[in-house]
Amino acid sequence: MSILVENITKEYGIQKALNGVSFEIKTGDVVGFLGPNGAGKSTMMKILTGFIPPTEGKASIVGLDVEEQSLLVREKVGYLPEHNPLYLDMYVKEYLHFVADIFGIKNKKARVEDMIAQVGLTREQKKKIGALSKGYRQRVGLAQALIHDPEVLILDEPTSGLDPNQIIEIRDLIKRVGASKTVMLSTHIMQEVEAICNRVIIINKGNIVADNQVDEIVEEGIDTAVLSVEFSGAIAEKDLLSLEGIVTAKHLKDHQWLLEYKASMDLRKSVFDLAVKKDLAVLGLNKEKRSLEEVFKDVTKD
Repeated sequence: MSILVENITKEYGIQKALNGVSFEIKTGDVVGFLGPNGAGKSTMMKILTGFIPPTEGKASIVGLDVEEQSLLVREKVGYLPEHNPLYLDMYVKEYLHFVADIFGIKNKKARVEDMIAQVGLTREQKKKIGALSKGYRQRVGLAQALIHDPEVLILDEPTSGLDPNQIIEIRDLIKRVGASKTVMLSTHIMQEVEAICNRVIIINKGNIVADNQVDEIVEEGIDTAVLSVEFSGAIAEKDLLSLEGIVTAKHLKDHQWLLEYKASMDLRKSVFDLAVKKDLAVLGLNKEKRSLEEVFKDVTKD
């Protein structure tokens, strides 16, 4: 088990940021850790990386206790915090040599060259960090998080404030370097989670409110599903509402309809049978998939 969290509670005075949170992350998983602002995401990541202690509970990284074996844990973890703390007056290459020295990397020169190439900093390596765009600063942050070849990568809002092209570049980079590591990723961008992660944990007001595989979480706990249908000719709303399991029938345009029905049923055969009965053809039939954004709204709303 790469990450194990057992009943973690964190209190700041009278405010409870985390409330008895527990979860496990297996080796090789890429997990999206989601939640509204103030939900406790960054607090959990700071606990896992040894920056702050929990008020109650225990957490371990690759079997090492994050409180009792904090220095050993930091050798196993690569961490990119939300506000990337870089030394802006240092040159890119100089900074990465500095980080390599902290971790006591023996083949420092070769490792720094390798990381510069991996994260796409070759053309920028002789520049001061303060002269880089935010996208390239994020690359520097990822390079420092990866330079000691950690088993676990914890990334807090790695694409925050980037433009669409930079987001795609950093996303692809995370997918590439994270292929052989356990990754815990916090973000507000749902498309990012769907593109990178295989599992989602959603936290709200310090509590886990959803935890499942990405494909399964969008179907979890829903009572109704939606089917979009296009017929070859006109059909009456009352005929569609007569189908067993139908909840609503919404006319879109021309001969296109949006049918909401009980999720436990398969409406397709009934739609085809109705079309035959009305001497019509079904030109299009598509089950609408609920988005991760809709799931997020459902489980985090007051």
